[in-house]
Amino acid sequence: MYRKAEDFAAEWSKASKGTMKVLESLTDETLDQAIVEGHNTLGWLGWHLATAPAYFGGLVGFDINISGDPNTVPDKASTIADTYKNVAESIQRQAEELTDEQIVEDVDAHGTPTPRGALLRTLIDHQTHHRGQMTVLLRQAGLNVPGVMGPTKEDQKK
Repeated sequence: MYRKAEDFAAEWSKASKGTMKVLESLTDETLDQAIVEGHNTLGWLGWHLATAPAYFGGLVGFDINISGDPNTVPDKASTIADTYKNVAESIQRQAEELTDEQIVEDVDAHGTPTPRGALLRTLIDHQTHHRGQMTVLLRQAGLNVPGVMGPTKEDQKK
């Protein structure tokens, strides 16, 4: 849980840049890549990362607008990346306006009072989880796997 607003803003800045690297690795042709048939695809995971922050943002009182239907995965990788970029920038701006008092303040999370900082921690964890799934699928699809939390095997060869 975050107890300092600046801690979330700093971590979001770093984490969203890493997610952007992963989304920029997508191609239109590989959006249907899944580990096995019937599982989440690169396109679904990317679109989920682009749209889910609006859900978390709404819980904490942020105003996040998404262009497009969260339930319909676009057929263009650039749409996914552009949507995420706009959402991430909106979260960053609003996070930088939070006070330390607001970050520890309880908000309603579906009937359960929950500190805003706990929900923002969940947002980061949720993003990291799905971003990791995507890196496996990127490699499986033969795409570049960017170093997000350290160098990849390809980075080490350079």
